[in-house]
Amino acid sequence: MKNSFRFLPLLSLLALSPTAEAQQAPAARPAMSQRMADAFIGWYPDSIVIGNRKTARWDYEQGLMLKALERVWQRTGDPKYFGYIQKDLDQFIRPDGTIRTYKLEDYNLDNLTTGHAVLLLSQISVGSAATQQKYVKAAQLLRQQLEGQPRTKAGGFWHKKVYPNQMWLDGLYMAEPFYAEYSKVFNQPQGFDDVAKQFALIEQNLVDPKTGLLYHGYDESREQKWANKTTGQSPNFWDRGMGWYAMALVDVLDYFPQNHPQRQQLIKDVQRLAPVLVKYQDAKTGTWSLVVDQATRKGNYAEASGSSMFVYFLQKGVRMGYLDKKYADAAKKGYDGLLKTFVAEESGALAFNGTVSVGGLGGNPYRDGSFEYYLTEPLRKNDLKGVGPFILASIEMETAAGQALGRGKTVGLDNYFNHELRKNPITGQEETWHYTWDDRTHGGFYFWGTQWRDLGAQTRYVTTAPTAASLKNVNVYIIVDPDTKKETPKPNYVQPTDVQAVTDWVKAGGVLVLMANDTSNCEIPRFNKLAEAFGIHFDAVNLNMVKGSQFEQGLVELPAGNAVFKTARAAYIKELAPLTLSGPAKPLISKDKYVIMATAKVGKGTVFAVGDPWLYTEYVDGRKIPAQFQNFAAAKDLATWLLQQAK
Repeated sequence: MKNSFRFLPLLSLLALSPTAEAQQAPAARPAMSQRMADAFIGWYPDSIVIGNRKTARWDYEQGLMLKALERVWQRTGDPKYFGYIQKDLDQFIRPDGTIRTYKLEDYNLDNLTTGHAVLLLSQISVGSAATQQKYVKAAQLLRQQLEGQPRTKAGGFWHKKVYPNQMWLDGLYMAEPFYAEYSKVFNQPQGFDDVAKQFALIEQNLVDPKTGLLYHGYDESREQKWANKTTGQSPNFWDRGMGWYAMALVDVLDYFPQNHPQRQQLIKDVQRLAPVLVKYQDAKTGTWSLVVDQATRKGNYAEASGSSMFVYFLQKGVRMGYLDKKYADAAKKGYDGLLKTFVAEESGALAFNGTVSVGGLGGNPYRDGSFEYYLTEPLRKNDLKGVGPFILASIEMETAAGQALGRGKTVGLDNYFNHELRKNPITGQEETWHYTWDDRTHGGFYFWGTQWRDLGAQTRYVTTAPTAASLKNVNVYIIVDPDTKKETPKPNYVQPTDVQAVTDWVKAGGVLVLMANDTSNCEIPRFNKLAEAFGIHFDAVNLNMVKGSQFEQGLVELPAGNAVFKTARAAYIKELAPLTLSGPAKPLISKDKYVIMATAKVGKGTVFAVGDPWLYTEYVDGRKIPAQFQNFAAAKDLATWLLQQAK
C-alpha cells in the first residue's frame, strides 16, 4: 500500500542535534512540575549544595529532589531528569558500592532518604552488570544501617544516634519508604512487618487524642527538657513534621503487598489523618500554618513545605483509592493556595517562597519545641524541602486532571502466552520478565504501565488462558510476543478455544491489542490464528532492520489526521512484522507498500495490531533513541485511544 509520507524531510530532521523537535508547531508550555524541576536544575546544574554549605554531601534534601525528578521523568519521558539523577548519585557512589561522605556509624535516618534513587538505578538498565552492581551494593549498605540503628525499647528507630530514645515524625519519611521498597526489591517480606511497626508506634505515641494532630517528637525516656514528663511528647504540632509523616504513609503503601496484614491499618491511618488536616486548612487561602493548630496566634504564618506535603498526601490518597473523592476538593484548594501564595516567576523561571529552613528538637543551641522556637527559624526562598514537595504535589494535581478517561477501567496484560522466566538479577529467584508491568529494565513495560495508571486505569496480569471468567473485568487485553520454545521450554500456544474466547470477548465490547515481533522472536503461526479472526495477518517479513545506532532506519511516520496518534508524529519501531489485512481490519499506519498498524471494529469491540512490542521501556523512557522519535508521546496517545474505545 503506497503512502504519501514525506520521508526525506523527516530524515533531514534526524540529522539535527539530539534535542531537535520533529514537530514544527510550537510546543505547549511545560507543566508546573516540569517548570519547577527545570528551575531547580538551573540553580544546581552540577551538584546539590544544601543551605550554606560549601560542598555537596549525601543528604535527605538530595534524596527528596531526586524522587521528585524521577516522577517528572516518568511524566515527560525527558531523559535529562534521569541523567541528573544518575550524575548526582555517581558523584557519591564508588565502584565498590561505598558512598562518599556517608557514615553508617552516624546512624542518622536522614541518610537513608536518597536510598530511593539508589534503588531506582539498581533496577533499571544502566549499561553494564558492574555499573548495576555498584547501585545494588550501595542500597545494601544503606539497608545495613537499619540493622544497627538504635531503637526504643518498643522497637522504634531513634531519629539519630545523637538523639537517644527519640522518634521524630521526620524519620518516618527518611527511612520507611526506602525500607519498604528495599523489602520489595530484595524480596525480604519481614521488612514490611518492621515498617508497619514504626507507623504503629507513631500513631500510639504522637497522635493527640483531642485534635488528631501529631506532635513533632517523642522521647521514650522522658529525659529531654522538651518532653512532656507524662507522655514524652514535644509541645507542638509542626506542619512539616506532619507533612513528612503524611507523605511517608502514602508512599510506603506503593510497596506493601496487597495481602500484608498491616496494609489495611496503614490505609486506616491515612483515612484518620485526612479529615484532621482538612479541619485545619485555612478556609481562604487553602494553606496550612507553621504551627498547625494556632493559625490566628501572633507571628504564625502560612508555610510552604508543609502545605505542599499535605496537598500531595490528600491528592495521592484519592488517586490510589485510600481516600474518598471529596478530599480532592481540599487538595485542589490547597494547590491553588500554593500557586497564589508561594510560587513566583523570575526572568521566566519559577521560584518558590515561604519555606521554613529547619525545625528540630534538642541539640545545641537547644530547641525546646515551643511555639516561639518554631517562629525563630528563618524562611528561605527556593529551599529544597519546599521545592521537592511542591513538584510532587504538582505531579499529583496534573495527573488528577487526566484520570477521568481510565477511571473504573482495567488493562490486562497477558502473562500466559508470553511467560518468559529468568533469575532476578538482584535476588536470584525465578520470576517472569520481558514485557511485564513490573520489569523496570529495557525490556519491560514499566514506563507504559505508569502512563496507563496516570490515565486513571488499573493495570493487572492475565495469567491464565483467556476465558469469559479470566477476562470478565478486563476492558483492554494486551497480548505481546507469544513465546516460542527458544524462549520457554513449554510455551502456551494459542489454541482454537483461546481464539473463540477472545473473539467472543471482543464482540461483547472488549478492546484487544495484538503486538507480535519479528518472525525469529515470536510464535507467529498460532498467533496468526487469533489475529486472522479479526482480518489481520502478521507477515513473515522483517522491516526496519536497524544497524547499530543508525536509528533513522527504524523510522515510522505517524501522519497528522490519523485516528490514534494525536500528538506523536515520528515513531521508532525496529525489526517489525508488517500486516496483511482483510475483512473488518483497516490500515492505520503504513510505510511504503507495507501496513505497519491496523485496527478493526468487531461487534461492540475494537482490535489494534502492530508487528512489534515497540513500547517497551528501552524505546519509551527517552534514554536511548534520539528525541526526534516520539515513542513516549505515542505510547500515551495509544493508551488514550484504547481507553476511549473501552466501554
